[in-house]
Parts: sequence; C-alpha cells; structure tokens
Amino acid sequence: MAAPLYMPCIKCGLCLSVCPTYQLTQEELESPRGRVQLIAAVDRGVVPLDAPEVDQTLFDCLDCRACEVACPSGVPIGELIETGRAQVTAQQAEHGQLSAGSRLVRFVLRHLFPYPQRLERTARALRWMQRLGLIRFADKVGLLRLFPAGWAEMARALPQIPSKSGRSQLVLPDDSKTSLPTSEAIKGTAALFLGCILDVIFPQANLSSAHVLAHNGWNVCVPADQRCCGALAIHAGDREAARALARRNIDAFLASGADTIVTDAGGCGAALLEYPQLLADDPAYAQKAQDFASRVQDIAEVLVQNGFEKPAAALPMRVTYQESCHLHNVMHVISAPRQLLDSIDGLEIREMPDAARCCGSAGIYNLTHPQLAEPLLARKMADVPSDVDAIVTGNPGCWLQLLHGVQAYGPSCAVTHTVCLLDAAYNREVRS
Repeated sequence: MAAPLYMPCIKCGLCLSVCPTYQLTQEELESPRGRVQLIAAVDRGVVPLDAPEVDQTLFDCLDCRACEVACPSGVPIGELIETGRAQVTAQQAEHGQLSAGSRLVRFVLRHLFPYPQRLERTARALRWMQRLGLIRFADKVGLLRLFPAGWAEMARALPQIPSKSGRSQLVLPDDSKTSLPTSEAIKGTAALFLGCILDVIFPQANLSSAHVLAHNGWNVCVPADQRCCGALAIHAGDREAARALARRNIDAFLASGADTIVTDAGGCGAALLEYPQLLADDPAYAQKAQDFASRVQDIAEVLVQNGFEKPAAALPMRVTYQESCHLHNVMHVISAPRQLLDSIDGLEIREMPDAARCCGSAGIYNLTHPQLAEPLLARKMADVPSDVDAIVTGNPGCWLQLLHGVQAYGPSCAVTHTVCLLDAAYNREVRS
C-alpha cells in the first residue's frame, strides 16, 4: 500500500457523519478514518495483513465513496479500500484460506459475469423458474431459508425476467457494432455500454437509452465485444479479473471510434472512469485507459450537456429520486437526472432526505453483508415519501435493492430508471 495515499489523512473525522456503516455501528473501525488508520498500520507492519479485523473492516465497507466527497484532504479512500481488499484476497487465495462464500463469489464473477451468453442463459433459466412458479414454491415450503439471507431476499425481489436482453435486441449477429438511425442532425457517435445485470434483468434501461439518444440526434453504436465493467470483481478484491475485463472493453470501445461512451448505470460508469487507476502499471494499456475514460459519461450528463428535446407529452405522476452512490460520489452527476425529470410535464418530484445515502446494495454487498445492508435499506425506505407513484434511480443495483425495499417495507410503488421515464414521455408524444 503506497504511503502517499493515506498520508494526507488528518484524522479530522468529517467523514464519520456521512459513512453509512459508522452511522449504524458507531465503531471507529467501521468508519473511513478508522479504516485508513488500519490500512496505514498494516503498511507500516504494526498490524499483520492476515489479522481478522483487517478482512472484516475492509469488506464491511460499502465502498460508496461518500467519505471522499466529505474529505477535506482528498484522501482516495476508495482506492485504499479496493487495493487493501485485493491484497487480503490474494494472500488468502495463496494460502487456501478463502471462505466458501468468497470462493463462490469469485467463481461466479470469473465464470459467469464476463460472458454475456452465459448470463443470458442464466436469465432464461430464472425466467422459466418464475413462470413455473418454482421460486414461489421454494419460498412457500421453506427451501429459500436454506440459502443465505441476502440471497433469499433477492430471489423474492427479482422482477419478472424479460424474454430478451438488451444486447439481443441492439446488437446484430456477427456484427462488430450496431447503429441506430437518428431522427435529427447528427450530434456525434455515442457508444452504449450495456453492463451485465442491467442488460438481462432491466434491459428496458438500455433500450430506452438507445432510443432517447437516437431521438436527440446521436448516432448510437453498440460494440458487440463489450463485457462486464469489472466493478463487482474490484469490490470482491479480484483486480486481475477486473483488469482482463477492462482491457476487453477498452479495445471494443476505442475500435468503435465513438465520440462518447455512454453508460446508464452509476456503478458501471464509476468503474469505467477508474480504468486508468486499474491499469496504471500496464504499459500496453495505461494510455489507452486514459483515452477511454476521457470519453465516459452518464446518459443524463450527455443529454443535458449537449441539449435534448423537451417531451411534448405529459406524464402525470409523483416520483422521488434515489441517487446512486457512484453516480453522485464518483461520476459527480447530481443535477442532470433531475433536469431530465423536470423537463417532463405533469411529473412532480418529491425529494427524499439524504437522497445520496447508500441504499445498501453496493454491488453485491446486500448478498454478502445482509446484516448491515438490511437496516440501511429500511432507513432508506422510511425516507421515501408515502404518496409517490415511483422511485427513480440510475443504477441497476439500487433498482433491485429498492424493489426488495418496496416489498419488505413499502410504500407500495414502482421503481424505474430516469431515462425510462424520458423515453416513455417521448413514446407517448409519438402515439398521441
């Protein structure tokens, strides 16, 4: 661990009030300041890397990055946490000490998420299980209780899996990229990043993003060779798997020649922006990663910065906006999603308190740390205004977590993506 990364910490404690795990536990080691000091102690040889508190403290962190926004010294706490996790995981793997849960997560992240066809086959299997009522039956007879709590809750919260992924509808077979025709003069070429979970569980977000970009004068291309962004592997301490995915994505998107690389998932966007950090020591990809990251933008930011058509049709509904941690804290996209929502006539935004506080999803944190994720979700749902028709967000992990929140805590309302509402307004305008 490089000393300059933790040295700027002045131990002021401004990070404590924004840290979700510290808010829950009031324990110093569950705060950003405590984690930074523990990392420093490991780096100086005061605490061994294999000490139990190191593993627990690093992996209990949500990596939501709210502390980085609050830190007056600019300590890169996320980089420290992620690098520390990688060192702990590498040591445990070398000595055969990875837990069964960690081995399962590593297997899934290495052998399922990087392969779109495997993900689509898995999604189809889940869809048939839903259609046949197998998940409801397993829950009714108590079989879901055999699974860890977080996994069982997510199985109950899964929406009806669509029959087709976004990739299958946007990328033509054997084509390096698929372009959508625009309805106006070309503003530029936007390469759409599809993601993994988003594309098979919530493909409507990618479809809406493609439609909205094309409607607003962008030539939309969808590189076929793109893969998972690698964020989940980074969170799990498997940086080598993440680097392999990063190289694949860099090659696919730079070959597209696109002016901008558009993402509609806050977690993915943050990971893509940090490819230069991930590949800093790779002589073949360090500069490519810089070029790649300089083109990455969230869809709301792309539309607002380059101009978008105000929908002529109205959507009479009340919504509240839940900010994705990484969209807010890493990508710093804060006002643009609200500007898109404000442009829709009839749509009323009811702000929730502390909208950027983590909902407990944090990649797969809700699966691996349900004892911490669940009270964070309960607190989030308590802040949702009771009279809204929908909760709007910009990240698939939040989307799925909020669906679980609606089921478990209420209020009874829909959950959707910002761009889906804009697309719906455009579609209603066309039909009217």
